Amino acid sequence: MKDTSPHEVDTAVRAAYEAFHVGRHVDLSTRASWLEAIADGLARNEAALVAIADRETSLGKPRLESELRRSIFQLELFAGEIRQGEHLDATIDHSDPHWGMGPRPDLRRVNQPVGVVGVFGASNFPFAFSVMGGDSASALAAGCSVVHKAHEAHPDLAEQTAQTVAAALESAGAPPGLFSLVAGRTAGENLVDHPLIKAVGFTGSTAGGRALLQRAQSRPEPIPFYGELGGINAVFVTTAAWQRRRESILKEYVNSFTLGMGQFCTKPGLLFVPATGREELRRLLSEALSGFTPIRLLSSGILEGYERSVTALRDQSEVDVLVEGTFAPQPAPTVLHTTGADVLAQPELLRQEMFGPASLVIEYEDDMKLPDLAGLLEGQLTTTLQTEPDETPTNLLEVLAGISGRVLWNGWPTGVTVSYAQHHGGPYPATTSNTTSVGTAAIRRFLRPVSYQSFPPGLLPEPLRDENPWRVPQRIDGRWDRPGQS
Repeated sequence: MKDTSPHEVDTAVRAAYEAFHVGRHVDLSTRASWLEAIADGLARNEAALVAIADRETSLGKPRLESELRRSIFQLELFAGEIRQGEHLDATIDHSDPHWGMGPRPDLRRVNQPVGVVGVFGASNFPFAFSVMGGDSASALAAGCSVVHKAHEAHPDLAEQTAQTVAAALESAGAPPGLFSLVAGRTAGENLVDHPLIKAVGFTGSTAGGRALLQRAQSRPEPIPFYGELGGINAVFVTTAAWQRRRESILKEYVNSFTLGMGQFCTKPGLLFVPATGREELRRLLSEALSGFTPIRLLSSGILEGYERSVTALRDQSEVDVLVEGTFAPQPAPTVLHTTGADVLAQPELLRQEMFGPASLVIEYEDDMKLPDLAGLLEGQLTTTLQTEPDETPTNLLEVLAGISGRVLWNGWPTGVTVSYAQHHGGPYPATTSNTTSVGTAAIRRFLRPVSYQSFPPGLLPEPLRDENPWRVPQRIDGRWDRPGQS
């Protein structure tokens, strides 16, 4: 795929702008049908898309088939969500001459799509966080149009997926230009800079995301930048849990941090365990890793970055090696080791993300120190507590909830289901906002509220009319009315 020129980027964005102004006025059922058409198109082309993805990523057909089904399910879930209309937050305050602070005019508020959204695809999830991943799907669900910047790790897949999406939208009667694809670093910069772009979704590295965040904020009109930049995803094991099931905990830990060759944003990069002794840890980890078969990383660039990050942490005087890995094209996993006392003296040891099959184990002396250790962490996508049913680590949980987007109890963070209550985000540097990029709540990122005061009924948006032609939930004078619900 050749790089997109500045003129071509401008043409794509302007076409998206025209499509937005047509598509924003369709009813919710029609918009939902566009998402379902995309889902059907992806399903029909599954074999061809998976074959291209496997050739470009080597992730294997079972993993890629599962990921594509996830993307299809997500589109169908979003279609059902927007048909219900909850995301509109339609609110009606009728005029009230006796309102407590003086006469109140007729006020009506509804969420409306922001406009054209630029989306940057990720390398590690060629379907779930790429061309028609969560950012693109949620922006379309909100009523926006999308210009997607393809990731260079899988250009052929990006192009074929985009063609599938465009054909599906055309067959469903959507306006031309509602979704388009651009390629190349300069095209990505031009996309963020374009005055008709009103928000950006990004999944990728902290360095790349931070550069784009600054670019989005330095525009004459700054725009929201919804960036997922990464995470360390700390796991804390209590003494009681360690005493009762250390072997199973380490086996599950190994399975989680090596899943997908450690190229998941939710990979557990830190494991806090009670002081056991390095030789015991080395023996247990070596046993847990004995059957692991590595595959190559997604790109040579990722392999180079992986080697740099592991080497930088390994070479710290406070760090030693529990399991010696390799930096071959198919790297064997690396497990590093330090102590709670060392990280209390040097918290930077907990802030080195190693994107690949590596992790750091920290031995601590006393459960009472866990809240202090957790307090050293920066923002996390996830944190996990491995504990026993009779324990109530309230202080630690309070710290974890303060720094995490998702807190797990006796689970492992890899695997992010798409659902209503999901939150995939976290304080910086995990993400650049307080929103989620996974689940139905992701749609609301690309909406903004507008209030209408004292408007003629016929000029109001349909969700704000008293007759409620779209049959959406309305909050009327402080009370919710949900058509079809008793």
